[in-house]
Amino acid sequence: MKRSLTAGFLALLLGVQANLALAKPADGHDWDYLQPDRDQVIASLNVVELLKRHHYNKPPLNDARSAKIFDSYIKMLDPSRSYFTAGDLAEFEAWRNEFDNFLKNGNLEPGFAIYKVHLERLQSRLEYALGLLGNGVDSFDFTLDEELLIDRENAAWPKDEKELDDLWRKRVKDEVLRLKITGKEPKAIEELLTKRYKNQLSRLEQTRGEDVFQTYINAFAQSYDPHTQYLSPDNAENFDINMSLSLEGIGAVLQNDNEYVKVVRLVPAGPAEKSKQIAPADKIVGVGQEDEEMVDVIGWRLDEVVKLIRGPKGSVVRLEVIPASNAPNDQSSKIVAITREAVKLEEQEALARVLNLQQDGRDYKLGVIEIPAFYLDFKAFRAGDEDYKSTTRDVKKLLTELKQENVDGVVIDLRNNGGGSLQEATELTGLFIDQGPTVLVRNSDGRVDVLADEQMGAFYKGPLAVLVNRLSASASEIFAGAMQDYHRALIVGGQTFGKGTVQTVQPLNHGELKLTLAKFYRVSGQSTQHQGVIPDISYPAEVDTKEIGESALPEALPW
Repeated sequence: MKRSLTAGFLALLLGVQANLALAKPADGHDWDYLQPDRDQVIASLNVVELLKRHHYNKPPLNDARSAKIFDSYIKMLDPSRSYFTAGDLAEFEAWRNEFDNFLKNGNLEPGFAIYKVHLERLQSRLEYALGLLGNGVDSFDFTLDEELLIDRENAAWPKDEKELDDLWRKRVKDEVLRLKITGKEPKAIEELLTKRYKNQLSRLEQTRGEDVFQTYINAFAQSYDPHTQYLSPDNAENFDINMSLSLEGIGAVLQNDNEYVKVVRLVPAGPAEKSKQIAPADKIVGVGQEDEEMVDVIGWRLDEVVKLIRGPKGSVVRLEVIPASNAPNDQSSKIVAITREAVKLEEQEALARVLNLQQDGRDYKLGVIEIPAFYLDFKAFRAGDEDYKSTTRDVKKLLTELKQENVDGVVIDLRNNGGGSLQEATELTGLFIDQGPTVLVRNSDGRVDVLADEQMGAFYKGPLAVLVNRLSASASEIFAGAMQDYHRALIVGGQTFGKGTVQTVQPLNHGELKLTLAKFYRVSGQSTQHQGVIPDISYPAEVDTKEIGESALPEALPW
């Protein structure tokens, strides 16, 4: 909105806090210590200004944006609509079109106030669940004909505490039933669920102001697009900001999915991929160290789960995983033991092999080059080391070897290749085309930079195919798209990820901001954003494309 915060809204803010005090039980936790500090206020103003000046779309911070921020924040706090009541939402609704003003003025109080209500409701629900379990799991009547809506993303908000109680009674009952089906005894079920809820209560009491600030500012930042993200000082230091939160140690990229932590992708040649026991969209529900007791992590924050999974090189971490391949509503899990190790550059090197085939009575030799990532030793490259390693250099050597083998054709395997160096995607394209543009980059100011192969002649001119799947992303899509646009190769496999945007990292006075400032375009002028690369010959996807890919992310920029 155009006007600044009025006395009426100040009164509303105070009113919500007063209602909290009235609703708080005698032994309730006091959340008043959660207050925004000066560094967070300055950081929020910096984020507002950076998005205004440099985001690719440069959308205005107005009433419409405020409504998006409001909806995003509520969804982040209560994605299953199981904590807030309709009455809570009615009070919050008065702020729906005010967050633009709050952010422009550096007023973080409303965001903190809503978060405190969330903490109070969460505490109340956990205590209620523990009360139910205190009566014993045998107190649940499984002869009743009852229904529980599992996917509550679009469900009506519970009217009041009575409806919340009924929802949570069914919810706890459902968890008991699921555990019974897996063969657990009543006492073991009671102990597991009691421990889970008590652990969640304990972690609730450790909530920091930084937790509130990061959630609130990300509701704002990610209303622009899913790759624009605020990182607190801790997260900026510890996590790989290029692809959500990356876990050193097991080689996996994870994200929150309601109360679960879900695997987004596996790092090529990493321990998780080598185990062959974890796949994208699997849910991690437990983490154990070596032979220690498994820790139930349902309901935990992503950064908390990350801390449990990370550890010294060579040590073993055990993960309890619900496979994505399970039937709907099948919550049975398996235990996967993984030895932590760093992903070595040499293990991500391009590799080649020769397949001997027969077709119509004739023998053929097919060269296959597997490229796990688009890598470049930047340090050696910048130092002028003539022997620096890169994808293009390695592939060129492999092509030379395959030529000596007199192969009849070459297949470039980019399946599960999540991308990497843009420079390498451009240079690799140059090995297979005569000369010309490889990719176009359009900046937020409308300027288009053309990256091109300026070297005359193609290094390999023989028959070529490129294998891709849903996990082929970014640089992989640039290369595959160029091969398709130049009619240089046959693209085979599944629709690719669809990430056609460029991000940069801006340091703040407090943390960092990763923001989207440009967009890739193929040589044909088409964007890979959302759509990805559509193969010439399609094969069924191994993963659910509705769950994995750019199109599965909220607020993804359009094609």
